[in-house]
Amino acid sequence: MSTAIKIFQGAFGRVSLLDMSKPLVIHAHHHCHALIKVSGVDSSFLVKSKSQPLTKDSVVLINAWEPHAYEHTPSGEGRCILMALYLETSWLSQVLRSLTVSGHPQFFPKPCATLPPGARLLANALAAEMLVSQDIASDILEGKIFDLFMATAERHSSLRDSSHLFSSLRANTMDPRIRRAVSKMRENLRYGENFADLATESGLSRAHFFELFRKSTNLTPAVYANALRVEAAIAELCKSDTRIGDISYNVGFSAPGHFTRFFRQHLGITPGEYRRVVDLMDDNIDLLL
Repeated sequence: MSTAIKIFQGAFGRVSLLDMSKPLVIHAHHHCHALIKVSGVDSSFLVKSKSQPLTKDSVVLINAWEPHAYEHTPSGEGRCILMALYLETSWLSQVLRSLTVSGHPQFFPKPCATLPPGARLLANALAAEMLVSQDIASDILEGKIFDLFMATAERHSSLRDSSHLFSSLRANTMDPRIRRAVSKMRENLRYGENFADLATESGLSRAHFFELFRKSTNLTPAVYANALRVEAAIAELCKSDTRIGDISYNVGFSAPGHFTRFFRQHLGITPGEYRRVVDLMDDNIDLLL
């Protein structure tokens, strides 16, 4: 069974130290995403339809809204301790203006790269901090996360050619019918159960809706809807007075057991475990999509 060792969450997004022993389903995040092995067996992620190795010498880099899945190991045995950075692109752009392009679907040209020695040292130091720290100031934590991200991603991203990505971002427009559909999905998380109705409301056949949705978002409607559900659930789990049974209903599930299974399939842990290990660095955590 996979477990979470520690999760820090704040305006920067999340950084998680995870003990993984089981694969995860195909999913996506709105974050700029980097994965680093800390210890244990080598494992891999499925990105761009290929297995990307996660070893002591590699880093897996995933663009915002890029579908991926944790594969674990070919034998299914062993455990991998990994660090996952889920960084808000809005926070990155506030720290460094040129990182506005960190939300671009081609910010990381390649999903797997060599982990620079400096980044390895920073990752090990942050992992040690997560294992033993009882109290860390948010500004110090944010500095450590940003330094690790830049040491890991700068040479493996399109940051040095950000002008091209800026132009591409300005030129990229979503089909208005899909934009309206996405707004409805955000307003009503139960759309994740029936996309035929959403296609009809969008004035499209089911097949055309799915084709246009994938073209506009790089995701199927189901994966997109699941991403919304995960982030909505995380936002509610950070409110200690909200019962998990109520959260289950709020994010579109008819029974808590279904919600728990869904959550574990996407994050590797249960909602209750997430609530137990998360350390909030900001009291105003909310859904950022």
